[in-house]
Amino acid sequence: MTRSGRRRGRIAQVGAVVSVVALIAAGCASGGGGSGPQDAGSWPPAGGRGSCAVDKQENVPATMRDGVALKADVYRPKTGDAVPVVLMRTQYGKAAAQIQPYRYQTPEWFASHCYLVVVQDIRGQGESAGVFSEFGNDITDGYDSVEWAAALPGTNGKVGMYGSSYVGATQWLAAISTPPHLTTIVPANTASDYYDGWNYEGGAFRLGFVEPWAMETIGASAAVNRGDSGTAKQLAADGMDYTRWLGFRPYQQFPPLHPGDPVVAPWFYDWVSHSTRDDYWKQWSIRDRYAKVTVPVLNFEGWYDAFLAGGVENFAGMVAGGGSPEARAGQRLVLGPWDHLGWGRAGSGITTPMLAAAGAAGDSPINELMRAWFDHFLKGKDNKVSGQPVVDYFLMGANRWKSASAWPLPDTRWTTYYLSGKGGTTALGRAGALSTEAPKDPQEPDRYLYDPLNPVPSAGGHSCCGASSGPQGPVDQFVVEQRSDVLTYTTPPMSSDTEITGPVRMTLWAASSAPDTDFTAKLVAVAPDGSTMNLNNGIIRAAFRDSLEHPSPIVPGQPYRYSIDIWPTSYLVKAGYKIRVEVSSSDFPQFAPNPNTGDPFGQNSNTQIAAQTIYHDAEHPSALVLPIIPAGDAGSARFPMEH
Repeated sequence: MTRSGRRRGRIAQVGAVVSVVALIAAGCASGGGGSGPQDAGSWPPAGGRGSCAVDKQENVPATMRDGVALKADVYRPKTGDAVPVVLMRTQYGKAAAQIQPYRYQTPEWFASHCYLVVVQDIRGQGESAGVFSEFGNDITDGYDSVEWAAALPGTNGKVGMYGSSYVGATQWLAAISTPPHLTTIVPANTASDYYDGWNYEGGAFRLGFVEPWAMETIGASAAVNRGDSGTAKQLAADGMDYTRWLGFRPYQQFPPLHPGDPVVAPWFYDWVSHSTRDDYWKQWSIRDRYAKVTVPVLNFEGWYDAFLAGGVENFAGMVAGGGSPEARAGQRLVLGPWDHLGWGRAGSGITTPMLAAAGAAGDSPINELMRAWFDHFLKGKDNKVSGQPVVDYFLMGANRWKSASAWPLPDTRWTTYYLSGKGGTTALGRAGALSTEAPKDPQEPDRYLYDPLNPVPSAGGHSCCGASSGPQGPVDQFVVEQRSDVLTYTTPPMSSDTEITGPVRMTLWAASSAPDTDFTAKLVAVAPDGSTMNLNNGIIRAAFRDSLEHPSPIVPGQPYRYSIDIWPTSYLVKAGYKIRVEVSSSDFPQFAPNPNTGDPFGQNSNTQIAAQTIYHDAEHPSALVLPIIPAGDAGSARFPMEH
């Protein structure tokens, strides 16, 4: 039954569960340049400066190969020695330099350690000339900017790069172009592919991140750059009121970004029209080009970050297939209890209480470790920050740092838990179970109705760009689990402390009455008192079950085997706690609700209700595969700077 007339009302009501976009106004959409709501004077700390005095030059031009001039601020240490270059290429304002909220030290601080620091506005943003196009120019501009920076007076010719989110993407996009003077990169909170794990996930559009970010941040700042103050103000206002727009369909006619106007945001409508992983996306893919990256990489990621899966994939992909022996050996991955902007640090005011409970042990060591990393690779110091691949990870639940030599962890015991019982609400409550014993007898499947106009509200997760402005972080799941379209399956209480660290896979046998639909899975820890904490989640669009490049419809009523990648986690499930998986078909606004029609994505407003069937019998063994880590090293409360 097709219903387009009442699309907004009920979705807008559900969207109200998401907090207002206060942090997006501070430039938080994907790591922007605002000051945040906290006291700006409390960060960065004044201590830890180096021995070099620093001069600053503003708006230093670098001419790209097509004649466009990009502007940078250059922080030059006062020394007679030739020094390395540290380069940031940002779309969030070179003056901001991603310092707030509670993130990087200032460029001047790094320069005081006798580095020549360059912070450059990318094309069409800030003070730089040219036309902005997300992803479009950062391969060639990245190459040219690295080589320009390496030739600045007083340098030793070695260039390292740093920055978070899209400022991590500018590093990878430069690195795949192999500029000769690029020596190392330090990307944080960034992806491996700009279709899968950035704009889409499992074929589903990442609505709650993409639309607010496109409006208030990159769309508005690009308008400022080209002198269109009216559009800039409108986009900033719409971004602040983003819950008003999350229910709008069709996405190809999304009003705030001016459909049909080739000036305002044509890249957004390209993202919608290219709803498969086609050549449009492959031209920028990092995961397809690890062999072109010949430099060591220090990766930072958070357990609830929007780009976590891509960050760990970049590490593992470079270890296996990096373009030089030095690159393959020089990989380090740091995984902490952070969301996209919440990097610990008391007073930052942007993380959920559950993450804040990690305390000072969970503060990001990014500034100190990055400086030591640059000292090693750009100055040749033997400080033991690198030498072989290493993963440093924060074990939530224990609040301890641990280390391993590979990802996934080498001693992982992949343990299968099968779904059984009744996952939905019955007269006796919910009795859905997770068991290590495979089903042997026939079992009745579980059923629910999925209505795209009444989607399951997001309760935490891995999105962007801060717990106060998106469905991000660990949140109690009580309200979500009361819904009739959310099935739950739970283990018995754990008999001993059990570490779960690594990627999680859900194999789901399911049928739908629709020609296309979504299935979601969420991993949850359950305390003895019944309180819950989401560890991570995943989604698959049915048409993308076999391929992100070539989707195909399903036959209504026919069971299919779906593989859902629940993004990685690390959590100590203490004795007496339980593990649960939630199964449903929506997670709004983290993902755009599937309309269940099979129509081309984003082109119309039609929807229909889908009757979903979840199987868990001997012929259709739906199961959760968990990465269990044997008991051993308890880890340390202190981050291991050296290895």
